[in-house]
Amino acid sequence: MTQLTEDIGVRRAQGSRPPAAPAAVLTPSERAELGKAARVRVPRSSHAVADFPADRPDPVSLLELQAVSRVPELIPTRYGRMLISPFSYFRGAALPMASDLARTPASGLTVQACGDAHLSNFGIFGSPERRLVFDINDFDETVPAPWEWDVKRLGASLEVAARENGFNRKQRAAVVLAAATRYREAMRSFAESRNLELWYAHVDVTELRAQFESQLTARRRKAWDAGEAKARAADSARDLRKLTRTVNGRLRIISDPPLIIPIEELAGRQPDPAGLEPQLRALMARYLRTLQPDRRHLLEQYRFTDMARKVVGVGSVGTRCWIVLMLGRDDSDPLFLQVKEAQWSVLAPFAGASKFANEGQRVVVGQRLMQTASDIFLGWNRVDSGFDRKPHDFYVRQLRDWKFSFNIGTMIPEGMRLYAELCGWTLARAHARSGDRIAIAAYLGSSAEFDQAIAQFAVGYADQNERDHRALAEAAASGRITARSDL
Repeated sequence: MTQLTEDIGVRRAQGSRPPAAPAAVLTPSERAELGKAARVRVPRSSHAVADFPADRPDPVSLLELQAVSRVPELIPTRYGRMLISPFSYFRGAALPMASDLARTPASGLTVQACGDAHLSNFGIFGSPERRLVFDINDFDETVPAPWEWDVKRLGASLEVAARENGFNRKQRAAVVLAAATRYREAMRSFAESRNLELWYAHVDVTELRAQFESQLTARRRKAWDAGEAKARAADSARDLRKLTRTVNGRLRIISDPPLIIPIEELAGRQPDPAGLEPQLRALMARYLRTLQPDRRHLLEQYRFTDMARKVVGVGSVGTRCWIVLMLGRDDSDPLFLQVKEAQWSVLAPFAGASKFANEGQRVVVGQRLMQTASDIFLGWNRVDSGFDRKPHDFYVRQLRDWKFSFNIGTMIPEGMRLYAELCGWTLARAHARSGDRIAIAAYLGSSAEFDQAIAQFAVGYADQNERDHRALAEAAASGRITARSDL
């Protein structure tokens, strides 16, 4: 663990380059030759390997390393959520898997990687044009890295989730193969696309519904309609009803410790809470400077009202995450922003750190590069001295803007297979925007060799994930770590 910490420090000091755009002097044929040459050096079948040495870094130690920079009182909640099941463990174990992936073959072709491309980090949200789109929705770990790492994490997550849903071996293999095959086919299609065609490519939910309409049973059609309606209802107006109450004529965020704690309660524990609101306004002003002028103008029409720390997700538990209530024309015109801490990427020790000094900027730039349409209020900030008297980087976005995540636990084999295809296409589109799509497509080729390798890797890694989940449970039972359920 000490060596890993030192390695992170060295790589962060050195920095790294973002994925380079294909050199203008190279023709498509020459770029394709780069991919074919990589195939000779690193055979596609080699990606099946998921056998790790006995002296691989202890996964619990890696999680403890992450905990050092997080809010101490929330770490037991993080462990408690990870212990629920092998899949919940997988969601929180991005660092242990990154450590493992760094020991697997890679073609040498780099993209802006998501870093945590498991199937629950895809979903639906509203575009600025107010259309529902499907895309990746979590970029906390994004950094330039081998494209294979994202594909392997997606494939392994599908295998782990399919096991949890009780699918048999054949059904599980079909799900993982669907994602890998769709990724390969999509990348080959993007290799033939013009640059602007690729940049505008997206999954519009209305168009997707029309495409699958003939395959939907009455029950699935009803479920789809319910999902769309739920997504469109997920906005700041709904959050206002759920998260606030009126106190002395002023809207305040409801306290629900340890999951939601208003800033007044946290500040009351500090030696000098005076002058807190002016400091917050100054921080908001710095964040505003990272927005486009038109969006800055829009946000300046809102006034700061309240703020609270909020626990979110599984892997993110323990990072400093805030929700900020802003009010516009009147009390019925709310805007909830999420201010989420951005720490070093789990890929940084192995792929090299971001070139950006601010980790929040790393997340924002990576998200804009990978997503078709990003939140209009997406920006970043730095707090020079937080409650712990240490600096922290943050990125900012709307708390909810028609966001909707699919219920993985209720998916049947056919439904998860279709969902896997959608995730595979979306991940390929994201990678194609930042990497050399022609070289990657040439590496993948037209056969199913890479697809089969990913399916085999997913089985092996799901086995490893189950062993790591048991190791965390044993650490909790022995008292090495403290786990607390918040359900």
